[in-house]
Amino acid sequence: MRILQVISYFNPKFGGDVNVVSNLSKQLFKMGHEVTILTTDFDFDADYENAIRDEGIEIIPFHSKLNLGLFLYTPSIKSWAKKNISRFDIVHMHNFRSYQNNIIHRYAKKNNIHYILQAHGSVLPFFSKIRLKKMYDLMWGSNILRDASKVIALTKAEEEQYVKMGVTPDRIEIIPNGIDLTVLNNLPDRGAFRKKYKIKNDEKLVLFLGRIHERKGIDFLIKSFSKLNNKVKDVRLAIVGPNDGYQNEAEKLITILNLDENVKLIGFVNEKDKLGAYVDADVLVYPAVFEVFGLVPFEAIMCGTPVIVTDDCGCGELIREANCGKLVKYNDIDDLVQSIEFLMNNQMISMGFVENGKKFITNNLTWHTIANKEESVYEDCICHV
Repeated sequence: MRILQVISYFNPKFGGDVNVVSNLSKQLFKMGHEVTILTTDFDFDADYENAIRDEGIEIIPFHSKLNLGLFLYTPSIKSWAKKNISRFDIVHMHNFRSYQNNIIHRYAKKNNIHYILQAHGSVLPFFSKIRLKKMYDLMWGSNILRDASKVIALTKAEEEQYVKMGVTPDRIEIIPNGIDLTVLNNLPDRGAFRKKYKIKNDEKLVLFLGRIHERKGIDFLIKSFSKLNNKVKDVRLAIVGPNDGYQNEAEKLITILNLDENVKLIGFVNEKDKLGAYVDADVLVYPAVFEVFGLVPFEAIMCGTPVIVTDDCGCGELIREANCGKLVKYNDIDDLVQSIEFLMNNQMISMGFVENGKKFITNNLTWHTIANKEESVYEDCICHV
């Protein structure tokens, strides 16, 4: 098949959706398909692009002339789509409300090219920019959802979101994100991350890894850590990830709670340091709200680190199914504090969770498994003309 992947940005610092496009594309290419990634040059990472190109993937970045809250205006995509869309067998759009999806939807429909949409948790018009999202849906979004041959939900929770937006269940396929296990073959030495960021080996380390965004639950984690810090000696919190609009608020809260000596805001790190953070942490906390998935807890498990996630987070469905971590209620500080203490003080149970998780991930979440499921969806769309 000739497959077109569409995503409005292509930099690993933006998180899971970029990771999905890269790894899915590489696996599909290995399976014998021709894959092209259509994106923009906004905050473009040339090194990352070259690494993906070296895997055999064509990448086409269109110049972004205007950025309206990551709604990236790339007018040159129109002429390209008009000339080239017909040469593809299937289009896979990622995220929902983007200018690129508008244009590709228009020309895919004109040329009778099937497309699938994978919203990555962005389909409901909630949490922020609600008016703008509803305006988009009125002008373009509803048509994009209506005309999609299939939509991909990562979890049952996201399936319900699509249904609320009017998508019939027969057009929804549940396929979780995959884990690239190859990057875990050569983990950094234990202690390397702690040494680099001046965290003592005899200190307990609580880790958050992800974008510094309001809906990641960082305020909930910091408040909980403050209470934990009053109960437990020699404990640190490392917040690792790029600023996505919430860092100033996080810094203020850290200062108000007198945690400047105990909390490290490390920022974006490279792949080696990310893996080092997982290896050196005593527990990873993923306290997100309105999150339909989240690869971070599964990556941490594969690095041998026990995890805690909020039951409102979509990946909590899989954590519960695999019995591979603790679930807490969002904003229940006592629940989170007790869960952190439990995992830090019960090594045998913690490692039991990790082993359960490793088995589940290996059997269900490899990119080979996920790409085969995506391939079946593509074929089903193409065959039902």
